[in-house]
Amino acid sequence: MLAFTALLLPTLLLGCGGHAGGAAGPQAVSVVDVTPRDTPFSYEYVGQTQSSHQVQILARVNGFLDRRVYAEGSMVKAGQTMYLQDPKPFQAKLDAAKAGLEAEQARLQVQRDNLVRVKPLAARNALSQKDLTDAIGAEKEASAAVDAARARVEEAQLNLSYTMITTPVSGASSYSRVQEGQYLDANKAAQLTYVAQLDPIWVNFSISENDLLKIRTEASQGALRLPPKDDFEVQVVLSDGSLFPSKGRITFANADYNQETGTFLLRATLGNPDGVLRPGQFVRVRVSGAVRPNAVLVPQQAVLEGAQGKFVILVDKEQRAQVRPVQVGPWLGQNWFITSGLAKGDMVVTDGMARLTPGAAVKIANTQTTDGSRLAEAPPAEGGSAAAPPRQ
Repeated sequence: MLAFTALLLPTLLLGCGGHAGGAAGPQAVSVVDVTPRDTPFSYEYVGQTQSSHQVQILARVNGFLDRRVYAEGSMVKAGQTMYLQDPKPFQAKLDAAKAGLEAEQARLQVQRDNLVRVKPLAARNALSQKDLTDAIGAEKEASAAVDAARARVEEAQLNLSYTMITTPVSGASSYSRVQEGQYLDANKAAQLTYVAQLDPIWVNFSISENDLLKIRTEASQGALRLPPKDDFEVQVVLSDGSLFPSKGRITFANADYNQETGTFLLRATLGNPDGVLRPGQFVRVRVSGAVRPNAVLVPQQAVLEGAQGKFVILVDKEQRAQVRPVQVGPWLGQNWFITSGLAKGDMVVTDGMARLTPGAAVKIANTQTTDGSRLAEAPPAEGGSAAAPPRQ
């Protein structure tokens, strides 16, 4: 109906201008009282969620997989065991390394005891200096052998601990890519599964070069006021139109433009304690914080389009209808920013304009300001009813 009216109205306005104020009496209309005001403005982009810390779970030692001990797809906590490899070969190596350490410690004790005996004899020239030097060297060599054996024990203990494959982060687990009894080759770095941290979560989105330049131009001309230090607030709109409860901030801006798409990558970080958002989700990203100073807003249904462009119907001081061409800017909800053509105090018809002609007498049924508050309400005109106020 609105599209039909927009096409038909210019013809009616031009062809029926001589019938203003017919016998039917003034036409009841609803109007909005133009009141310029500083208006918060937000931008929306298509975004995609990403885990803030996604970790591949890999085997660190070669061996057979005993069993998987996590439920696929479940939430896991940092340090939780996810897989168990067969520990027996590694336990045997650890036992052998411990036995080797004990043997080296015994040899070290023998060399130390020998050095204790050699020192006083060499001091009395009962033994040559070479015998003392050899004893000192043997003691140091035995001490180094103990250090090497201790390192082998630590390595064996580490390898044994690696048979318990744990997750370093908390998050949502994926399905298992290996089965029990399968041989795991750590040298091939085969992925067993992965864990994606969900809280916080990242939302990546891109802004085109043209949009970014337009924002900068409007800001430099005073038509747009940006938040201090570009500290924008970010909200996520889900696929069903609902708002995700947590708000976030832009925490990353890429160093350069994407040469293929001509867009600039941005990333917002939001709290996601309940794991509602999952990696890979497509969402709408609403970036708020900018303000349009002294902006003029009118409801969408008040802006019509004819052969000469967009226009609105005004009610002048004599309570008659007049046509006013306007220039429009972006949308804000159900309203349209008017960049030129309207001034403070103009009364723009929002309902009841379908049968109006230039100069036709009108009767204002109700009035609203551009912020949606009702200023006055008149009783219904005779023979009709007052139109409902426009939705803001």
